[in-house]
Amino acid sequence: MKNRWIKLIGFFTIVTMLTGCDPLLVLDPKGPQAEVQAKDIMLSIGIMSFIVLIVFVILAYMLFKYRASKQSPDYKPPYIEGSTLVEVICVGIPVLIVIYLSVVSVDSNYKVESTPEKYEHEEPLIIYAATSNWKWHFSYPEENIETVNYLYIPVERPIEFKLYSYGPITSFWIPQLGGQKYAMADMLNTLHLAADYPGEYMGRNANFNGKGFTENTFNVTAVHQDEYDEWVNDVKDTAETLTEEKFDTLLEPGHVGQSTFNGTHLMFLPPPVHVGEEVEAAISEDDESQQNKN
Repeated sequence: MKNRWIKLIGFFTIVTMLTGCDPLLVLDPKGPQAEVQAKDIMLSIGIMSFIVLIVFVILAYMLFKYRASKQSPDYKPPYIEGSTLVEVICVGIPVLIVIYLSVVSVDSNYKVESTPEKYEHEEPLIIYAATSNWKWHFSYPEENIETVNYLYIPVERPIEFKLYSYGPITSFWIPQLGGQKYAMADMLNTLHLAADYPGEYMGRNANFNGKGFTENTFNVTAVHQDEYDEWVNDVKDTAETLTEEKFDTLLEPGHVGQSTFNGTHLMFLPPPVHVGEEVEAAISEDDESQQNKN
């Protein structure tokens, strides 16, 4: 009796505590990319739940219909070689489900890997997101400012992140705005995101990269365009200039708080380029040298 009361108290304690939990961030989208992914997650959960329900209903039916107590003691089951219909159902339905989910996944991948459709006619804000142990460096080349461990972005405007790393592989992830993408050394990855609503969002590294992994996070503030412009002007008026010596200090392993600078490290430490850009540059140099020879 005592153990039963302990179990009941434990159960109600867990239920009570869970009622205070925040909703899963990936299921609370605030941007078009995250909305596509949330719909796919709910679709997958719905299909899997339906399959599990059907399986349990069939299991209960079979256990009840063919229970041993229902048969006479001398009952012998008939010899059955097989059923083509049952085999087609058992194999065909899973194949159809996999095909359907594959089509949905491919279509979703194309959507999240490109500029959101609702903002495709707007000029994207380009932000270079570089990571080092264990911090984030965000460069705004258009505004010529840089932030550490926090982002300020305008709502209803596409954001084009250029991801790379000054250390181990890191994963850039803002759950309420979209999926994660890797930032790697000597390689530039592009991630398209957008925020539909103003608010404060959590961003973090989703890939283990050492002892400082748990605090490898950043804050995201999404505001209207006029508020964003005010923030940019305030930074230009009050922030200190980012020097090469200061940036070298920031690259050293360790945790730091949030900071803001005039200028970006892109001026003295350029980011890596795409392979295609390298090829184009090499071709241009060959053409120029050939013209000089002629």
